[in-house]
This record gives sequence, C-alpha cells and structure tokens, in this order.
Amino acid sequence: MRPTTHRTPLALAALTLLLAGCGTQAGGDGGDGDAVSPSPSSPPSACASPGELGAADNGSTVCVAVGGTVRVSLDGTKSRPWEPVTSGGRGLKATNSGVVLLPGDASAAFEAVSAGRARLSSSRPVCSKEPGVISCDALQEWGVTVVVR
Repeated sequence: MRPTTHRTPLALAALTLLLAGCGTQAGGDGGDGDAVSPSPSSPPSACASPGELGAADNGSTVCVAVGGTVRVSLDGTKSRPWEPVTSGGRGLKATNSGVVLLPGDASAAFEAVSAGRARLSSSRPVCSKEPGVISCDALQEWGVTVVVR
C-alpha cells in the first residue's frame, strides 16, 4: 500500500500564483498566444502602455489601449545591425520615434489607432559582417505580438 500525501494545499497555492500572474507570455513560440500584459490596477479588458520593448521581449505578447504608443529599441552593432522594425496586422500605425540611432540600432514607435492584433518584427545577422571574421548567413529574429484594445 502506498503512503498518502496531501497535495491539495500545494496544488491550490500553485494555481493561485499562476492565476495571479500578470499574464505576460514570453518565450519560444513567437508569442502567438492570447496571454497579454494588462495594467495590474486596470480591469482585465483594459491595457496599459507596455513601455519600451527591447531584445529581451522577443516572443512576448503585450497589450496597449487605443491611443497608446508602443516603442521599440533594439541595440545592435555596426557589424551586426538590426533591420528596421516592421509592423504587420491591424491596429498600429508607424509614428516618429524621435530617437537618434547609433550604427546598428533599430528604433521605432507605433500609435495604437484601432482594436486589432499586430506583429512587430526585425532581424539581424548572427555573425559579424566584418572582413576577415568568420561569417554565416544565419539571422537572429525578433518579434512581439501587440494586441490593441
């Protein structure tokens, strides 16, 4: 006979922590899920500005309210430059980011103009493009899904 253990309190605590999370989805599948990052003090249907998105936000899904702004800043190098950030989908309109860039950086700003879902993306070489350095044709992809409500 197997000894009985009481896992119910532990499972309930884990479920509570999971449900209390902010809902940010990060990670590997490109962020196509429905989990978004609402403002912690707002009702679930409202969204706050996600702040400035960077390389660490790759694969995440964020939420922004109509009228809000999404800013992106990707730090690259002259030998591994980021491509300009592009937007595909609905709800965002490119606007002036107002930022002076260093060689290799990518900066963009998008105004949330209507409800929808958009995908922001960029890429850069994995290997340096400098002469005399090992080279390759691989790309590092960056992408974030933005839900506009």
